[in-house]
Amino acid sequence: MVQNPMPTLYTHPMSTFAQRIHIALREKKVEWTPAVVDMAKGAHKAAEYLAINPYGRVPTLEDGAMRVCESTAILEYLEERHPEPPLMPADPVGRAQMRMHVKLCDLEFAGRVGTIIFPKRFLPRERWDQARMDAAKAGIERHLAILDTHLATRTFLAGEIFTQAEVAYAPFLLFLPLMEIEPPEHVREWATELLARSSVVETRPADAPDWPYG
Repeated sequence: MVQNPMPTLYTHPMSTFAQRIHIALREKKVEWTPAVVDMAKGAHKAAEYLAINPYGRVPTLEDGAMRVCESTAILEYLEERHPEPPLMPADPVGRAQMRMHVKLCDLEFAGRVGTIIFPKRFLPRERWDQARMDAAKAGIERHLAILDTHLATRTFLAGEIFTQAEVAYAPFLLFLPLMEIEPPEHVREWATELLARSSVVETRPADAPDWPYG
């Protein structure tokens, strides 16, 4: 059997975390084989997929005999495997800042976005936990205010280049209109440029709302 020379990405078209990897692959012009996991039918919990990713989540990247799950780890792997064009600053300070912002994205932003957009995308209104969603929205607004101060004097989050930090944020920024969150000035300018990037536009989920803040 001939081994597929291209990596396989186990993905789902409505996964925000998987979109991160689609963006990075396009930025790096890496060809890959998509393997859509039908999560609506429970394929992510089937024994066949659990043998690939025992946590039953997407994305998972399979590159030859190597498998790696979790989007931030996959981004790091792709950078090591395909360093050009870079999605990471060249200097230690810039790299530390980038990793800090990726971590803060997951801790302060992405999880809260999921709390709001999962029910709005997939559940009837009577099943929403409105108090939990309101708390998540308040937390996002606090985080964006902090991010706005950082972006007041720069174009990108780290090293003044487009990096994994922007890749990490992009899929979640798309859904600010759905959450009825208007970004502050500098976040709005940064996000508007970011979401117009071809790699983001090409990977945009079908149900992502229009961006009204440009």
